[in-house]
Parts: sequence; structure tokens; C-alpha cells
Amino acid sequence: MATIDKSDLASSFHSVAAEYDTARPSYPDALFDAIEELTGRPLAGADVLDVGAGTGISTRALLARGARVTAVEPTPGMAERLHALAPDLPLVRGDGNALPFRDSCADLVGYAQAFHWTDPARSVPEAVRVLRPGGALALWWNVKDPEVPWVREQSARMAAACKQYHDYRAPMDGPGNLARFDLRVATATLRWQRRISVETALLDQLSRSYVAVLSPAEREQVLAAEREALLARFPDGVVVEPFGLHLTVGVSEGRP
Repeated sequence: MATIDKSDLASSFHSVAAEYDTARPSYPDALFDAIEELTGRPLAGADVLDVGAGTGISTRALLARGARVTAVEPTPGMAERLHALAPDLPLVRGDGNALPFRDSCADLVGYAQAFHWTDPARSVPEAVRVLRPGGALALWWNVKDPEVPWVREQSARMAAACKQYHDYRAPMDGPGNLARFDLRVATATLRWQRRISVETALLDQLSRSYVAVLSPAEREQVLAAEREALLARFPDGVVVEPFGLHLTVGVSEGRP
């Protein structure tokens, strides 16, 4: 596999913000129940930094639970889309490696589908710095279930077609990254699924960084082949996507 340029891949989201917001999966209520259980505090009334907020999929869900959320997003296109959808939401341009916030200002720092874009040696200390005593860092990823045959087949197709393909089935050693910084770590995995049209599934693929960085002709070829493969597997045009939702929480309760 070719060397992956993370900065190139991360910047590719600028051009696919609309597709990202339309087609990426959201998160079930059970995720936020698990965050409350593992952190030992309710989201309602909590000051939350949603880092790598993208177009605000997780941000809106956190707001619905009563949290006071500030979105943090470095990519212009994603931030513009988020602001257009929620113009009154506090939005700060920045990233997790150098959070533009004062010490001890947040009860929760959350990364929804975003922690792997950071350098944990920098982003975890930054999260600890801005957390209040008893606060928590929460990382979560929706990952398609690799035990399902069509998911494995799709991954193989993308790996063959996209030079910068990457697979987050094992989400970046979240527990190990947090434990090194004296956080009390707990994990959970939730199982859920969604039903979407083939066209939405293709938009989801288009929003993936390793597809977004392809040339227009390459993208068209990849998506045409994927449409054919999905319709062969789901002739009624409805794709059932199974997910493992991986959550890692680190609580800073030992801080003075």
C-alpha cells in the first residue's frame, strides 16, 4: 500500500462536505447513554468541545441531549457547511493538536470519527489541559462490521481501487493512547445498523477521503463499479449497513 499523506487526505473533506453531511451515519441514542454511564455524569448542562466536528453530525446529537456544545473544525468546507446548518452554534476553527481554549474550561472533549486525524502525543495532553477536574475525553467511531461478507468485499474493492485507502477497523489504539496520560479508561462497543439507498451509500463512499482525493475520472470509475456491485448484492436498491460503534472514554478524576 502506498504511503498515506494524512494532511492531503484531511484537506480533501473541503470538497465533499455536502456529501459527508448527507450520507455519513449518525449515532444511536445508546451511544450517548454509554458516554454518560462511563463518564459518570449527564450530558445535559455539560460544557462540551466537539473536536473535528465536521458538518456537525455529532454536534447536533450532543445538543439534543442538552449539552452546551462548541464545535471545533479545521477544514474550511466542513466548517462552512456546519455554520450554514447551525448558524447560532459556537464554532471555532482549530484542531485537537493545539486547542484554542483556556485551561479547565470543558467537562467533555469529544471526538466523533475524528481522533485518528490527530497526533495523540499532542492531542491527549491538550484535552487533559482543557478539562475540568472530573472531566472526560471521549473518542468514538462507527465502523462497518468486517464479519459481514459484503462489507469485506467492499473493503477489498476500495483497497484495490484507491491508492490511499485506509481501514479503521481497529480504531487507532484509543485505550492505549489515553492510559498513558493517567486517565481512567473504559470502553464499550455498540451494535446497530441503518438502511439506506444505494445512491446514499455511493455518496457515503464519495465522502471518504481516499475517494475524494482521486481525480474526477477516477472517482467516476470507482463509483460506477461500486454501484454495480451494490445493486448485485442489494437488487431492491436498499443497503443494510451493520456497524460496530467503538467508544473509548478517559476520565481525569485523579487530577487535583
